[in-house]
Amino acid sequence: MAIERELKLALPGDLPAARADALIAHLDRLPGSDARGERHLVNRYFDTPYLALAGAKAALRLRYVARDGHAGQWLQTLKSVGEARDGLHVRHEWEQAVHGEALELAPLIAACDVPATAALLRDEGAKVVAQFETNFVRRLSRYVAGDGTVVEIAFDRGEVAVQADGQRHTEPLIEVELELLDAPDDDRDAQGERILQALAQDLRAVLPELHSDNVSKAQRGYRLRQKVLGG
Repeated sequence: MAIERELKLALPGDLPAARADALIAHLDRLPGSDARGERHLVNRYFDTPYLALAGAKAALRLRYVARDGHAGQWLQTLKSVGEARDGLHVRHEWEQAVHGEALELAPLIAACDVPATAALLRDEGAKVVAQFETNFVRRLSRYVAGDGTVVEIAFDRGEVAVQADGQRHTEPLIEVELELLDAPDDDRDAQGERILQALAQDLRAVLPELHSDNVSKAQRGYRLRQKVLGG
């Protein structure tokens, strides 16, 4: 099991391309930052018809990652209940490679060491179906602070989509995610989280439209689903 610590910053869906490019240029010049290229991510989120996972504040995702010059890879991810405050998301996460375009729930249940979450997936897993999708291009950078703290900076641009009655309903998605990958002493003194906040402040100086966001991509999908389907 991993504990994910991630600071999420959102941007308006109609942000002009030139403003986004200014942020990318700043990231390229940021001392301690190393550009890691772009990836195209397609993410399908699954739940039961009566949204049992959402009710338990869990998320189940199948992701396809494509990079230029590399074969694409399918991954499945389970995230359990966590907390979000001032854009900082802290939650349990389990991620595994799968053989193809389908969930493989047995190994995911075996890996999940939160009993209530494992039981939920064991009881409800056979009933899950795809509910919505996020589709975006992710531009990655890795930032290393002077104390050795490592942060992944992801700039995502794309859409959230729900398929209903033969139509694809979409909303724009544009976010910056700052994920704490490594910190000295397992971040016991919360220095890593302070570095996340300092990085966010630096990015806001370049792009004031950035604002802390407690809404995950999964929550965005559920909200669009409710808007489209009415329940």
